[in-house]
Order: sequence, then C-alpha cells, then structure tokens
Amino acid sequence: MNGFTGKSFLKLLDFTPEEIEYLIDLAARLKAEKKAGVPHRLCEGKNIALIFEKNSTRTRCSFEVAAFDLGMRTVYLDPSSSQIGNKESMEDTARVLGRVFDGIEYRGYGQENVETLAKYSGVPVWNGLTNEFHPTQILADFMTIKEQFGSLKGRKLVYLGDARYNMGNSLMVGCAKMGMHFVACAPKKYFPASALSDECERIAAMTGGSIVFEEDPEKACSGADVLYTDVWVSMGEPDEVWRERITDLIDYRVTKHLMETAGPQARFMHCLPSFHDLKTVIGRDMYLKYGIDCMEVTDEVFNSPASIVFDEAENRMHTIKAVMAATLAE
Repeated sequence: MNGFTGKSFLKLLDFTPEEIEYLIDLAARLKAEKKAGVPHRLCEGKNIALIFEKNSTRTRCSFEVAAFDLGMRTVYLDPSSSQIGNKESMEDTARVLGRVFDGIEYRGYGQENVETLAKYSGVPVWNGLTNEFHPTQILADFMTIKEQFGSLKGRKLVYLGDARYNMGNSLMVGCAKMGMHFVACAPKKYFPASALSDECERIAAMTGGSIVFEEDPEKACSGADVLYTDVWVSMGEPDEVWRERITDLIDYRVTKHLMETAGPQARFMHCLPSFHDLKTVIGRDMYLKYGIDCMEVTDEVFNSPASIVFDEAENRMHTIKAVMAATLAE
C-alpha cells in the first residue's frame, strides 16, 4: 500500500507530509466503510502482539477492534504476562515475537524500546506511546481537525500545559510536518527540548508552518483553531509532582475565557483521560488536597459544543487501523 508495507510506525519524524496525509485519508476511507457496514478484512489471518507496559483504555480498544475489523487475531501482553526486561532482553523478545507474529504494538516507556523492537523483530512495529512520542494519537488528532476544518495546512494549534513529553513533542512534530502553526503555551521550564524544537523549526520553514513558544495564554490563544491540553502529570511520574504542576500550570487551564479569546471557530481537543470534574479518584483527591474542582480544563469547556474530544477518541481506532493496514496488507 503506497510503499508502507513492512515498515514500522515509530514517530512522525520518519514520514513525509504526503505519507502522513495518505494515512489520514486511508483512515477516513476505512471509517466510511465501517459506518456503511462494508467489510475490509485486508489482513485476513494475520496475528499481532500488543505489548502494554503502560495501561490504556483507548489505545488497547482501538488496536483490538481495528485488528478484528481487518481480520486479524491479537495477543495482549502486560507486564505480568511477559518476561520483557525481567528474564529476557528487549532484543531477544523482539527476535522471538518477530517469528511468531506478523506485527507488534508497543506502549511503554523509553523510545529506545520500540526502536529496538523494530530493529530486531523483522516485522512492522507500531508505537502506541512512549515517553517521547505518541504518533498514533497525532494521526487521530489531525484526522479530527481535517473533519472539522476541511484541511490541516495553515491551522493554528495551541498546546497548553506541560509540553516537554510525548504529546507536546508529537503535536509539535506533526504541525511542523503538515504546515500548521504550533504554539506551546506554558512557563518556560515546560517548553519542549531545544534539539527537537530546532529540528521542527527547520521542517516548518519548508512546509509553511511555524513553531512558537509563548508564556501568555491570552496572547497564545488569540485566533487559534484548536486549543489542546493534556493531564498535567504524565503516566509513571510520582504523586508528589502534583503540587508543583498545579501551582505552575493553573493559569494555563483551558477555560471559557480562553476559548472566547481564540474565537468562535475554535475547537477544544484532549487526548484523554481528562480531569475536568470530581468523578474520578484522582480528581476527588486533588480537590481534597488543593481545593480545585478541575485541572487542565474546566467541565464547562470539556462538555461544550466546541469540544470534539470524543470524535478524536473514536478516530484513534480508524487511524490505527489505517497504520496496520498500510504496513501489513499485501
């Protein structure tokens, strides 16, 4: 399929704008076929391994349903059901799984782990999330933006909050690749690493996009097409960092005022899960400790007509399906 067969999907830096657009368009086609009840078992009889060192709702469900729709079988491996890193190295695990499975998904910690799987397995490997990158999420995000606005090029996306990790990194890379205008809005210490941002600035200069870092939320959000945020504490970080993040990032919460500052065209996006109310254990705990009834976004914005978070969540499955179909279908 368009030169993807046999390739791994590890980070968006590895792909051209045309290739990223192809995957989004393929996802849109497969979504339309699914809605119309048209079967697309493009990978009939294949088997894939799903390695989850970090738990997930959307990523696991998306891979499993997408695989089923494509005619594949899945085997789920969590930390308690494999010997990865305990009795067996990632290199040896890759060599074994590559002889058993046609493809491997990895969701876990360092980017080096998914790169090692791809190097030694001999089959396509898909990054379901690492500390550094989350490329399947960005495909879903961009598919959703394209559904809303008709195009990606020239759109302004503002990411509010801690932009140093996988979501800030991946959105910055994706925007640079697709000629979009990316703004990271946070205190300076939460900006992405300079090496990656410098590379993204070089890419953006060629695609017509831009990379901006801004500490003033109102200035950052003015005229934005998308306000995007994520939880303030990433998976695997210790509980004691909550106080620091709440103190540092409370002014970067997405509110009705910031949405109005962006304008009536603006849409709200979040990769989920979100702490927008007190209906979660963590949300209630933060309320008892710090007296706040929401964190990175208010409930008013999260449940507003401008919020497209559940379209975005659904599109995880369609874009993951496109990645697997493109890399496995013959």
